[in-house]
Amino acid sequence: MDADSQITSIAHVIQLAVAPVFLLAGVGAFTGVISNRLGRIVDRARDLERLLLSASPMRKQALMVSLRNLAKRARVANRALSLCVGCAVLISADIVVLFVGTLAGERFGGVVATVFVMAMLALIAALLMFLREVYLATRFLRIGAADTAEEAAPPSDPPR
Repeated sequence: MDADSQITSIAHVIQLAVAPVFLLAGVGAFTGVISNRLGRIVDRARDLERLLLSASPMRKQALMVSLRNLAKRARVANRALSLCVGCAVLISADIVVLFVGTLAGERFGGVVATVFVMAMLALIAALLMFLREVYLATRFLRIGAADTAEEAAPPSDPPR
């Protein structure tokens, strides 16, 4: 292969690699979003664990429920984060296969397509896990809830 055709071939591969690189940037941004949510979940859990030490028995029960909910959200967010990282690794591997195939003069079209489909499946699964975590966050959300379990307890008899 002469130098001009090799340069043309590499330029073509760079053109093909641009779309996965943009996809990689999007996955990176999404990974940041999930990572921030996971960090907030962990921070909230630590705050509740500190409150648990000095809480009354009724309050402890409410705090334990909240901690279990946060643990569930953290597991789901962690899965989403792992899937995003897996997707990013697969996209990066796809770009490498594109270049290696061009430089080696081999046709790895099947490998490139398979790895890309695997990356998209990982991204779809990550998006679904993210949606699940958001659902759990809103399901457990109690806007305007009382600060303590004692205050949240139903009142005794209403005044007549």
